[in-house]
Amino acid sequence: MTAEPAILLQQARTGNESALGQLLESYSRYLTLLARVQIGRRIQGKVDAADVVQETFLEVHRQFPNFRGTTEAELVSWLRKILAGQLALVLRRYVGTKGRDVRLEMDLAAQLDQSADALGGALAASQSTPSQHVSKREQAVLLADALANLPVDYREVIILRHLEALPFADVAERMGRSEDSVQKLWVRSLAALRRSLGGVA
Repeated sequence: MTAEPAILLQQARTGNESALGQLLESYSRYLTLLARVQIGRRIQGKVDAADVVQETFLEVHRQFPNFRGTTEAELVSWLRKILAGQLALVLRRYVGTKGRDVRLEMDLAAQLDQSADALGGALAASQSTPSQHVSKREQAVLLADALANLPVDYREVIILRHLEALPFADVAERMGRSEDSVQKLWVRSLAALRRSLGGVA
């Protein structure tokens, strides 16, 4: 964990609500990206990922006194678990089922973990040399921040291709482009992502 999140976590543990708010805000893009992938796979267009993340943050505030982790990896894993619970609530609302479905929450948690792993893998693949790795922050969090700063089309092609694991033909259909133009856009997008991550150390 970097010094800043570590300090914020320490302050949040003492009951400092402002520190907790700042800490959670640093994971907003990451959680929004993960939520967007799950929503896109299941109920695209019906729910805004940012709204799910806001509900997740409300639940985190409620449950934070029970959090016992001390590392960023533990915090991020805990945040994903709470996000899975909120996504399950949203899905139940749209599917029309009542009551808690533990299997759905476990399935969502596993899929969120897979998406986080894919994010980390994409970051590792985008580095030009093995020595250019991220040691101070969770890789997936850094990649989500870098993706958020890319132009919309660049971000979209990377999300569809790497996180939703769609073939180029399906990416082209979703983006309303030709397959050839999507492949070229993908190459440019990865180059832009590498440049964006170049300052990360």
